[in-house]
Parts: sequence; structure tokens; C-alpha cells
Amino acid sequence: MASTRAAIFLAALICGAVAATGELQPNGLSLGFHDNSCPILPYIVKLFVKVAFKKDAGIAPALIRILFHDCFPQGCDGSVLLNGTGSELLLGPNLTLRPAALKLVDDIRAAAHAACGPVVSCTDILALATRDALVEAGGPSYDLPLGRRDALAPAPLNLVITLPAPSLNATALISSFGGRGLSVTDLVALSGAHTFGISHCNSFRNRFTPETDTDPAIDPDFAAKLKAKCDGDVPAGTVNQTLDVRTPNKFDNKYYFDLVAKQGLFKSDQGLIVDSATNRTAIRFALNQKAFFDQFALSMVKMSQMDVLTGTQGEIRLSCTVPNKPAGIDTVAATNNDEDEGLAADM
Repeated sequence: MASTRAAIFLAALICGAVAATGELQPNGLSLGFHDNSCPILPYIVKLFVKVAFKKDAGIAPALIRILFHDCFPQGCDGSVLLNGTGSELLLGPNLTLRPAALKLVDDIRAAAHAACGPVVSCTDILALATRDALVEAGGPSYDLPLGRRDALAPAPLNLVITLPAPSLNATALISSFGGRGLSVTDLVALSGAHTFGISHCNSFRNRFTPETDTDPAIDPDFAAKLKAKCDGDVPAGTVNQTLDVRTPNKFDNKYYFDLVAKQGLFKSDQGLIVDSATNRTAIRFALNQKAFFDQFALSMVKMSQMDVLTGTQGEIRLSCTVPNKPAGIDTVAATNNDEDEGLAADM
């Protein structure tokens, strides 16, 4: 622990002064929100993420999925990080969020609070760690307004189940994302997070069971390989499948190549290349990685500001897993052993 703290402060000295505090946006966030209260924050997050990514590249898609599952139901408020009876982690869409990634967020929180005091929210840390992990995996960086505060309680079931399932077609996805203020372009770009990570057979078995999927069509050879693989999924959930068959551990635009080749793992993925409302954008991203990266960065910033808590709303949690003053949640640790990844890889 002492060596880690020393490395954090050494990094801060090497990197020099941070940028001047930016003006508050209408939603209460700003680019320089923690410049005075915790100037070392960016270096703490970057160090922890770099170490975690070096041990396990899967931490990057895991964090993106956690951020999406936090923001989509009721806003980016860290509610998905709460554990125990009544938490979102015990609900279907979140049962496969990776414990290692959830722990990383709280580990970063502990280091930040040790260095600066309890001034940085778990929600801000989740957003920053996700951005830095994306960069480690080869993805784009982006400026991230900060100042989010943490929810006092988890999101209710009726909101959590609005998370889009991998079985949805493009029309349903457009409606689902639109209901949260995200455009068709945001949908196609954010779906590109499936360019890395893994899933399990129950999320894509409908591509070849009982027959090879034709709506949308899947490459027959690809379907046959998936079926053979999943026939050995005993007990259920033990077989992993990469979401992108070309470069499974790198953030790039090869996910869109998969769709062109009819090798999208989920119906929700493959539908993007055949629906007239999403096809043009998906093809553009397949042909131009820079266009994809630029839009993905914009869409991530947009998503990370959905319905945030700021000012005197919410709180700065002293532990990411437990509210400071529990309100309607028993603090009994939840256990999640599955490791599917993606935006909504396993419902």
C-alpha cells in the first residue's frame, strides 16, 4: 500500500499542474470540478486502471458495461455499485457484472479519499476509470465533465428491466435508446462496445436454436461453430464466447466488420447492419475507424451525463457499496460469479 501511494504522488509530480477549473455546465458538472479539491485524482485513477488492465484486459469491457448499466435505468448516480439485499446487482440484467471491476472502482475511491478526503464520488470514479480503461484497450480518450454525486438507494426493478436485451431488434433498440435521450447514432456507436469482451450461450443461443437464425441472418458456418460450442455448455454458463471474433481484446471497429460478415453474436448487434435506420451509420463505422472513435467518445460523454445528481443531491459515499445512511437497502454482500461483458450481454 505504501508503494502504491508513493507511486501516485510521484505520478502527480511528474505530470505537473492540472488544467484550470472549468465553468459549471447547466447540469452542475465541469471539466475542472476536482482540480482544487483533489488535483491528484486523474493520476490515481490512471495508475489503478493501468495496473488492473495489465493483469486482466477484460477489465475494460467490464467497466463500460457497468457504466452503461448504471446510467441507463435512472441516470449516472452509482446506484448499480450498491450491494446487498434490494440492490440492482441482484436483478437479472446485472447478475453478470464483473465483481473485479466493481471492486476496482471502490479501490480507487479508497485511494482518492486517502489522498484528498471524501470529496470524490464513486460515480465520478466509475466514469473516469471507464474512460481510462478504454484508452488502455486502444480506444479513444475524451474530456469528461465531473461533479456527479452518488445515489442514496438503488434504482427500482421497473427501471432496471428497461436495460436493452440482446434479443431486441433495431426498431426496439431505437425506441429504448430514444426514451433515454440517446439518438440512433448514439445507439450504433455505443453498440460498438461489443468490439471486445465475452458473453455466455444463454445470450445468443437464439441465433441457432431451434434453427439457424434468418431474422436477421447469421453466417451458417459461424452459427454451426457457436452451436457446437454451446452444446458443451454443461453446466450452463461455463462456456465463454468473445463478442468480436476478429480482435476480441482490442477496442477497434472490427465489430462492424463482424456485422457485415453476418457474424454479429447478438440479434441486437446483427440487426444494426440490416435495418435501414442504422445500416448507413454501421457501414460508415466499418469503413472509418476514426469516425467510429470520434462518435463513440461523443456518445460516451453524452451517456455519462444522463440524469446526474449534483450540488446537494445525493451524497459522496464513504464506500461505493454502501450508502452513508442506508435507505431501503440491507448491506449484505451480493455475490456475482458470472463474467459476461458488453452493453447488455446477458439478460
